[in-house]
Amino acid sequence: MPMFSMDNMRKLKKFNSLATGKTWKMFIAFNAEAMSDGAISKKNKQLISLAAALTTQCPYCIEIHRENAKVCGATDAELAEVVFIAAAIRASSAITHGTHLIEHDE
Repeated sequence: MPMFSMDNMRKLKKFNSLATGKTWKMFIAFNAEAMSDGAISKKNKQLISLAAALTTQCPYCIEIHRENAKVCGATDAELAEVVFIAAAIRASSAITHGTHLIEHDE
């Protein structure tokens, strides 16, 4: 099986039986609560998650949050905009970290 096959996600069910104590169940509950409607809608939480996934470049997270965003009503235009937000964040990070490379003017 390829390293980044979505089929690997089926293995997550095993965590419930392999995890010590309540860790896995607590993670699932935390994740469900964090992604539920609140001050930020489910759709916007999925779009935020997708932008984060694009910046960390996790292929699983990208696919999962793209799919969830579409289920929550995200349009292709919104998904495209998320790509450019993520690109801007990554570029901004490189630029701001680049300030460590040059000497400070006194």
